[in-house]
Amino acid sequence: MTATPYTVIGHPQSRAMRVIWMLEELGEPYELQPFRPQSDEVRALNPLGKIPVLKEGEAVLTDSVAICTYLADRNGRLTAQAGTLARARQDALTQFVVDEVEGALWTAAKNSFIHPEELRVPEIKKVCRAEFAKAMERATLLLGDRPWLSGDDFTLPDLLLGHCAGWARAAKFDLPADGPLAEYFARVTRRPAFLAAMKRAATALESA
Repeated sequence: MTATPYTVIGHPQSRAMRVIWMLEELGEPYELQPFRPQSDEVRALNPLGKIPVLKEGEAVLTDSVAICTYLADRNGRLTAQAGTLARARQDALTQFVVDEVEGALWTAAKNSFIHPEELRVPEIKKVCRAEFAKAMERATLLLGDRPWLSGDDFTLPDLLLGHCAGWARAAKFDLPADGPLAEYFARVTRRPAFLAAMKRAATALESA
C-alpha cells in the first residue's frame, strides 16, 4: 500500500477546510488529523500553534493560503502560471479575499471568542459587518458576468471566497440573497470537490 503523501493537521471548522477542499479539487489522497490550534500535536509542527499545517513527507508547511498556493502550483491546476500577468491578476483577487472579506470575519471572530474577554471590543463587530457588506459589493463588481473570479475557470481565489462564505453563514453575517454573487455562491457549493470535502470533514469530526 502506498503511503499517503499529504497529511492535513487542523480542525475542519477552521481554515484547514481550505486545504481539505483544495486536495479534493486536485484529487490528491490525504490523511486528516483534526487537531485544534495550540494543541501539543500542532505545536510540535508549528511553534506558533496555528492551523492548518500540511505535512508532505518530512516537510512541513503552514498558513492556508501558502499551502493552497503550493498545492495548486505543484499540480498545475486551479491557478495561473507563476510569473504571468494572469497570475498577477489572480494574486490580486486572492489578496482582496484575504484582506477585505476574511479580514472582516477574522476581526469579528477575534472580538467574539479568540481574544481574552478583557481585550475584546464587541462594538467593533458592527464595523466588521459594514466592511463585509462593502466587500460583497466589491466582489460583485470583480465577478462581473463571469462564472468565476478569474473567468471561465475555478481558481484559488474562488476557493478562498467560497470558504469565507461558509464562515460568514456560521457567523451570521449577511450574504447576498439574490443576484450574481448569490448564484456564484450556489455554484461553489454544488462543486463535487466541495461536497466531498464537507463529507470528509464531517466524518473526521464524528470520529474525533
